[in-house]
Amino acid sequence: MIKKIMLLCTFVAISLLFAGCQEKAQPDDRLQEYVDLWNKGKFDKMFSDYANSSTKETFKKDDFVTRYKDIYKDLEVKDVKVSFKKPDKEVEWDKKSKAEFPMTISYNTLAGEVSYKKDVTLTKEKKDDDENWFVDWDPSFILPEMEKGDKVGVESISAKRGEILDRNQQPLAVNGEAFELGIVPKEFNENDLSKLSSLLDLSPEQIKSKLDASWVKPDYFVPIKKIALKERPLALEVIELDGLYSKRVPAREYPYGEATAHLTGYIGKLTAEKLEKLKDKGYTAQSLMGLSGAEEVYEDELRGKDGQRIYLKKQDSEDTVTVAEQPVEDGKNITLTIDAEMQKKIYAQMKDEAGTAAAVNPQTGEALALVSTPAYDPNEFVLGMSAEKYKKLADDPKKPLRNRFPLTYSPGSTMKGITASVGLKSGKLDPKKIYDIPGKKWQKDESWGNYKVVRVFDNESKVDLESALKFSDNIYFARVGLDMGAETFIAGLKDFGFGEEIPMSYPIYKSQVSNDGKISKEVQLADSAFGQGEVLMSIVHIASAYGGIINDGTMMEPKLLKDEEQKVWKKDLLSKEQADMMKTNFRKVVTEGIAGKASVEGKAIAGKTGTAEIKSEQGTTGTENGVFVSYDQNDPSMVLAMLLEDVQDAGGSTHTVQVTKKFYDSWK
Repeated sequence: MIKKIMLLCTFVAISLLFAGCQEKAQPDDRLQEYVDLWNKGKFDKMFSDYANSSTKETFKKDDFVTRYKDIYKDLEVKDVKVSFKKPDKEVEWDKKSKAEFPMTISYNTLAGEVSYKKDVTLTKEKKDDDENWFVDWDPSFILPEMEKGDKVGVESISAKRGEILDRNQQPLAVNGEAFELGIVPKEFNENDLSKLSSLLDLSPEQIKSKLDASWVKPDYFVPIKKIALKERPLALEVIELDGLYSKRVPAREYPYGEATAHLTGYIGKLTAEKLEKLKDKGYTAQSLMGLSGAEEVYEDELRGKDGQRIYLKKQDSEDTVTVAEQPVEDGKNITLTIDAEMQKKIYAQMKDEAGTAAAVNPQTGEALALVSTPAYDPNEFVLGMSAEKYKKLADDPKKPLRNRFPLTYSPGSTMKGITASVGLKSGKLDPKKIYDIPGKKWQKDESWGNYKVVRVFDNESKVDLESALKFSDNIYFARVGLDMGAETFIAGLKDFGFGEEIPMSYPIYKSQVSNDGKISKEVQLADSAFGQGEVLMSIVHIASAYGGIINDGTMMEPKLLKDEEQKVWKKDLLSKEQADMMKTNFRKVVTEGIAGKASVEGKAIAGKTGTAEIKSEQGTTGTENGVFVSYDQNDPSMVLAMLLEDVQDAGGSTHTVQVTKKFYDSWK
């Protein structure tokens, strides 16, 4: 028993000695712990374990913790970095009741970086028989100069979206205005609901749903629909109804409407899915962004950056103190190479049909027109298209929502100009060589089975390059392809840009030789040489390729932005002499060949027609696309390639020739 008592006394003595030897809590250590919690957002523990008694008397725990969390969330505070400087010399803190340290606080917010210095004071206090250091806190720890009772405000200044202009500074997409029509509920006569529904092409249920929104009060203006300023007569008729008012509000405008719809695209609100992906780039549920066309492609340049200001509204005062400010950066205007009036005239001739067209300057590569028909009015998307109207567009068999100029199609016989150029450059095509081609059908030998190449005209049995181009002879070009061989043919097409990305800032599908890039059978080689097979090209590439021939063997990169540098895409596609011969033949296609209907008074129209047959197998019927690539030899500053779908009952490629002629007739 005595032994046990002695052991216990020894243990107590050692414990007291150990406690006496322990270092007392130091304020810089306590502050470091506090700072670590702050950097990690552990506000609850900061208050509970480190706030001094004065702080806890002045501020409730919920006020402290909630205030931090709410402000940091609302201001999108990130990358919090809090640090302090310890004394250079050792301090005998046991003899002091207060300690003061210079602190640096920094973090990023939606309005930019906030960084400031603050002196922090710790007081020595006794709690639960323990003496320790505690932080004397006030609201300026959250935001500089913040005091109890201050309110935090955020002011957003919307960036002005850049405008889209054509080469002549004509507006394609601009920041304009629209009429916003709305109802003040307490003044509205529900007997007028049916008439209003009819005027605005909205169902009564759609109007009622807006009036039944949770925020609506009897004397509030409730927006119902936006309409274009050109519909002023409609606005005047609507506001004649009791309780109906209109006001002018900012709205994106597309002055050329349907004619440039697929080129410009339109802006609108983001889907929830898209917003989730882009929220880190500053987009919100209220943001508008480019959803298609140039508006989408050049979004980063057009968008700009909203200005933001974080400020403190002082208690019992109208004064404000700016905490952080991000200046507004308006979006940049972009100028396209497009000639809007040319685009409008081409569209006017094509608008009733499904098709596409590209006009390119062969010397510069500039796209002068990029047309897709039929189209839609982008203004309706911006102002708010009804579900019924959208469904009508979506269900239209001519697919007005489809942008066709970036897509690839079978080039049909327009391929023959490229095949001829490849053959001439390779030396495997002698333009004077005459092929004996009797009749309309031909096959190399019996190994082709039932397959035969068919030509449209059999008026000549002795066919050279000139004759083959004038009358678009499939058999001639099939034989030229076979004589060249697949290796030479494919290599030549690659020289023309097949299989590679089209070097244009506006995305265009790349052209293909075949689905796998190879040609393994003679029949496929024969078909590909005259534009059937699996060869696919965009209308932009067709125009550019012919531009390369017309430009004496130099093909320029197609460009859409005016300030982009002009660059050679492919060179030495033909010699000057070979290019001149091809140009002579292109002219004869119109003066002596099958494109005679392209003749225009005062112009020397030259070009090449093409009919792409879309059918499951030879001998069956299917649809046809008519293609015509043309230019005026009196003014070779534009190559126009046009493709119209489903022309089998309208005269095939001749129909496309006639539509093209109408444009040339109107374009002076």
